[in-house]
Amino acid sequence: MKNVNKTIINIMMGLSLSFGFIFSSAVANAQGAVPVNNIVLVHGAFVDGSGWQPVYDILIKKGYHVTVVQQPLTSFQDDLAAVQRVLDMQTGPCILVGHSYGGGLITEAGNDSHVAGLVYIAAHAPDKGESEADNGKRYPPAYKSLQKPVNGFDYIDPTRFYPDFAADLPREKAEFMANAQMPTADGVFHSIIQHPAWRTKPSWYMVAGADRIINPELERMYAKRANSTTVEVKGASHSVFESQPKKVAGLIIMASHHVEIK
Repeated sequence: MKNVNKTIINIMMGLSLSFGFIFSSAVANAQGAVPVNNIVLVHGAFVDGSGWQPVYDILIKKGYHVTVVQQPLTSFQDDLAAVQRVLDMQTGPCILVGHSYGGGLITEAGNDSHVAGLVYIAAHAPDKGESEADNGKRYPPAYKSLQKPVNGFDYIDPTRFYPDFAADLPREKAEFMANAQMPTADGVFHSIIQHPAWRTKPSWYMVAGADRIINPELERMYAKRANSTTVEVKGASHSVFESQPKKVAGLIIMASHHVEIK
């Protein structure tokens, strides 16, 4: 019965995506009250939390309480601590959402008792003993723009940021992101996951079909392995969290309605 229910949810999600992932009032009424009202958003490498604003705005208008983590990207432990501080502020259960490198963070932080479900947006979801860097070697990405200075903080070549990171955003927006990016400690990509929360908590996954930063095949592997309820956005870049906010918000809303509060 559980597999049948998951199949039905996947079908519903696919249909919803076809219509812009906008939930009808009939569906909302059938679901009743939102069981999880708190949403925590975690950004990835090279960007900051401001990229979540389009998703934030949609969720706030629907009555959710949304908090955006601003992790420093200085080390995995520093970043994990930043996520934990926000989780400690939650007054009830929450949906924890991670983009890109942020997926590794929510994979560890998701063990917190406040977290009822995990949502991965074109994100890494390593298993115990794995790192994002090693998994990337299994399914090599398409980008060639990563710069690794001797100071240990990586960044994306600004002249290649638009095609590699944000090809489905307006070029002016992508160029601003390129020149406002946060250099990220190379070590964060080599951190080994110890306690993957997706093994014990329900998860949802959005695959960006034209992602050049994380190979879409790796994203599909992550989603399948975690038994995530999965949607795929064809033609979406790594910046799907910003270019497709309605679809991203829709997946988060779906998660909030289907987790079981213990």
